[in-house]
Amino acid sequence: MGPDAGAKGSDNASGIELIDPKVLRVCADPNNLPFSNEKGEGLENKIAELLAAKLHKELAYAFYPGATGFVRNTLNAHLCDVILGMPQGNDLVQPTNPYYRTTYAIVTRAGSDLDGVKDLDDPRLKEKKGKIGLVANTPPGNILAKNGMIGLVKPYPLMIDTRVESSSATMIHDLETGQIDAALLWGPIAGYYAKTSTTKLNVAPIPETPGTRMAFRIAFGVRHSDQNWKRELNTLLSQNKGEIDQILANYGVPMLDEAGQPVQKAAR
Repeated sequence: MGPDAGAKGSDNASGIELIDPKVLRVCADPNNLPFSNEKGEGLENKIAELLAAKLHKELAYAFYPGATGFVRNTLNAHLCDVILGMPQGNDLVQPTNPYYRTTYAIVTRAGSDLDGVKDLDDPRLKEKKGKIGLVANTPPGNILAKNGMIGLVKPYPLMIDTRVESSSATMIHDLETGQIDAALLWGPIAGYYAKTSTTKLNVAPIPETPGTRMAFRIAFGVRHSDQNWKRELNTLLSQNKGEIDQILANYGVPMLDEAGQPVQKAAR
């Protein structure tokens, strides 16, 4: 999930920890690549499979669309025990230690007149009226507004039913077909579509800008009451960092270190 996935439910903490100690029960969206889907094709599916193997447990999912009510109807309803991709700072869940840091990114067509664009101050962007794709109410829009560039934007909706549509997929299609010239997307989504597109796309992480946060640390989310479970997951994250990093690299996730510099890890 991206950092825009706020207000997905209310906490109703209970003293219960794991629903079934023999099963890793994961809360997930059924149709939200690159993160998860019912076919197990997402990066969070792969991380879930790794964790289940390390825990010697079966793997099961509680699927629910990643929109309003997600936490309330999955984790807090005790249908599952962990959400695998939550930005630190989302107070609807108790976070584990973060397992990667990523940022929003600019996606452009390779060989276009925007080749090499790396930040939203690039003067070439100011000539692209209606040609910059932006998911509404996401942080890159704040920078564009400060720069007087919001009139250049073609907006795409933030709150959608992922079972039937995808703003990200629509935006990338529009980029591939030339209806827009740049797409501003959450990094893991940008990296995934660039990796799977038949059109060669460039992905440039958007640098941190004073007053507008671009980069976020991503953690697992558990119930506020589940202290032992959180500690167990933190141990798993520490022990399996290399394998988890490899999964992220395989999906094209643009990862940053704590200094904001790109982490270079080759996909396999």
